[in-house]
Order: sequence, then structure tokens, then C-alpha cells
Amino acid sequence: MRRTQRSNSPAQTARRGPAIAVSVLAVVALTLTADPAAARDAAAADAPLGAVRWRADLSAPTGGESNISRTGGALHLRDAGLRPASSRSARGQGTVLSPVRDLGRAVNLITADLDAGVPHGAQVAVDVRGRDGLGRWTEWREAGDGTPARLPRAVTRVQARITLVSAPDGTAPAVRALDLTAALGDAPQEAAAAEAFTTSVYATREGLVGGTTANGHVIVANDHFVALPSRRGLSPKGSGQYSVRVCGPVRCETAPVWDVGPWNTRDDYWNPSSVRETFKDLPQGRPEAQAAYQSGYNGGLDGSGRRVLNPAGIDLADGTFYNVGLNNNGWVTVTYLWTGGGAPTKSFPTWGTDVNIRQQPTSASTRVAQLPGPTTVRVQCQVHGQLVQADGHSNDAWSYLPDYGGYVSNIFIDVAEAWLPGVPTC
Repeated sequence: MRRTQRSNSPAQTARRGPAIAVSVLAVVALTLTADPAAARDAAAADAPLGAVRWRADLSAPTGGESNISRTGGALHLRDAGLRPASSRSARGQGTVLSPVRDLGRAVNLITADLDAGVPHGAQVAVDVRGRDGLGRWTEWREAGDGTPARLPRAVTRVQARITLVSAPDGTAPAVRALDLTAALGDAPQEAAAAEAFTTSVYATREGLVGGTTANGHVIVANDHFVALPSRRGLSPKGSGQYSVRVCGPVRCETAPVWDVGPWNTRDDYWNPSSVRETFKDLPQGRPEAQAAYQSGYNGGLDGSGRRVLNPAGIDLADGTFYNVGLNNNGWVTVTYLWTGGGAPTKSFPTWGTDVNIRQQPTSASTRVAQLPGPTTVRVQCQVHGQLVQADGHSNDAWSYLPDYGGYVSNIFIDVAEAWLPGVPTC
């Protein structure tokens, strides 16, 4: 028999029951009421989990698009010559965001099936990101042709971003439809750092007042934003969802990432080499342009074959540039704020069969994943939620599992304590 003990919480009498295979259906029974519709909703939330497929709604603007027109039921570039200000490319570009999709289940693998006409030399890229149970967005990841994008952690909400790029001769692609398929792969995936990554990089002044950034922002005098050489950390227009803290000779400023550049467009150098999109042989924190300029990496060329003329790893809008104390291009210290928040986790064994993981700490919440039998889980934090009863015992503590993007009742964590030792509150 398992040992039980009284919880410090008045609502709890003991943490869990004996060492037998108890189905989490006992927990679901707590949600039944006299309302048949509520009972049906609870049952629907526990339908078998698997891959989910949907068609992205591209019919109307979401407030996060740039240089896009809708003609003949397809997405086109409104101006095939309009390029992102920091890209140093002559090719036109436009982006469109799909509405956020609440999948009601944990996923980390996203496959894109694109219906598009792409002329020779033109490009269409589909990036996806997800929001987890703690409300945090992952970085964007590209979903290639038949190759699923693997998000760095499990999420329950997904958004897609389509980027259209014209050919050198000005011909542009047309996107008719985008179908997405999401599933939960092996966990854990990438281990998030507890602290946001910080490094020293060479900064240049973007300027280009009147130009348009990669997310559709029109640059104004004394503007405050930055450009980084990868779409993985590009914020939607008007948002600071991906921001950096830039420290120069005089002061620091927190600014959103609104453009892509300088030099490269696929160089997420702030990520560990193992998950870096390109130039994986370079150490974390070293931009490709810096390596090309200082040591002749890649023959001294950027990813597009251009001769690198300075080691820049970040562009600063005029307001940010002068505010941090720069008068000329120079070195700054940059913290990539979205890379932190991966609080340390502790591993615990579980017990029971078919244990449900919920979107919120209540058994009435949508089931996002399921543990088929006893296993070991990583716990990031815990909260007090719904009182759960199983086999005559009760507990109102729930643990957040980052590998599944949801919460499990602590009654199914195989330790004696009701409130897990050494695990912080969410």
C-alpha cells in the first residue's frame, strides 16, 4: 500500500491512493452534473487523441500581414518590388498570419500542405509557432515540404505565418490554400534555458525612414525596434512578443524585433548549435556575418553569396541606436528575452492507467494528452486547482508538465507529499 499524509491545504485530506491501476475516469466523474449538455461536453473533451488537421483561414486580414492582396481566391504580393527594409535584397516580400487555432490537445509536430503557384526563382515559406499552457509562445519554426516543424515544447494553440517572396525578375507566387496537420511526437524536445541568452554583437544603424519592415511596420523618424537575421524571432506587427534588451555605452533599452537582417535571413545565432537553422558549425552567439568578416567563414560571404562588409548581427532603428549611446556602429550586449523562462524541472514517477493531462488545472478542462500507464514526467511548477478524488483520497494540487503542455493532478504523482517538494508555484 502507498503511504499517504495530510496536506497543508485544508481542502486536502490525503494525496493519493493505493498502488493499483486507477483510471483517471474517476476524476472525470467529478464533472458530471444534472445538465445533460454539460455531461456531453465533458465526454467530448475526452474523445480519443491523435493528429488533428485543419485548413487555415486566409480569407480575411488578421492584423498581422504586410504587402498582401487577395485576388481570385488567392494570396498575392500587393507590390512585387516592396522588400523588407533591412534585408538588402531587391526581391519583394509579403507576409500573412493565420488566426490562432486552439487544438484542444498537446502537439509539437506541425506539417504544412501548401496549395500555391510558385514561379521559378520565387519562394513561399510557412512558419508555425505555438502557445503552451503557461501562455508562452515558442519561436517560429519552418514547416518544409513534407517535413514537419518540431516546436521546442508541447503547445495547445498553433498559428501559421506565410511569407511570399518574388523572383528576381519580379514574378510573384500565389497561395490558394494552406492545410496544417498537428500531432504530439516524442517528448521532451529542446531543453529551454532558465535564463534568457545574452551575448555581445556588432550593431549597425538601420535608418531607412519610410521603409517597411518584414512585419509590415512603416519606419518613422526616431523609431524604436531591432532587426535580427532570422524569421524565427520576428514579432507580429505592433507586438513585442519577441523582444531584446540592448545595452550600449550609455544605457539599455528593450525593443521589439520587427525586421529581418542584417545580411542573413536564416541565422538564429542566439540558439544552441544543435537547433540553429543554418551555420550549425558556429558556436552559439556568433553571427555568420561576424564569422565571415573576421575569419573568412563561408569564403567571407553571407548566406546569399554577398561579400560581408561588416560583422553586424543586429540592426537598430534610429531611436534605439542613439538611445543606448551609439554615435557610430559598434558593439552592444543583447539579451534575447523570449529564450528564457525555461524554469528548471524536477522529474517524478506517476502511477495509474490512462491518466489525463488537462489544459487547465480542472478535470472539466479539455484533455490535451494522456499517460497510458506509469511513467516519469518532468514537472515545471504547480498550482492549487480543482479538488480531485481517487480511491477515497483527495488532492487539489496540479502539476504543469512542459513536455505535454498541460496539467496533471498531483494525486497521480507517485510521491508521499501532496504539494511536490522543491517545485515552485506557477
